[in-house]
Amino acid sequence: MDYVSALLPPAVMALFFIGVIRVIVKTQGGANKAKEDAAVDAALARVEGARQPSAGTPKA
Repeated sequence: MDYVSALLPPAVMALFFIGVIRVIVKTQGGANKAKEDAAVDAALARVEGARQPSAGTPKA
């Protein structure tokens, strides 16, 4: 019976890992892709807006 207790944790971890990979692959693209892309674009626009030099600083 020791072999069952020795093989159970790696088997459970392998099944969990396969499940995580499947979730990651299934959530790529599809209906959520447009929302994720819009969120990233909005965040980048905020960062770019914050990095714009103000009117009082000289431009290099």
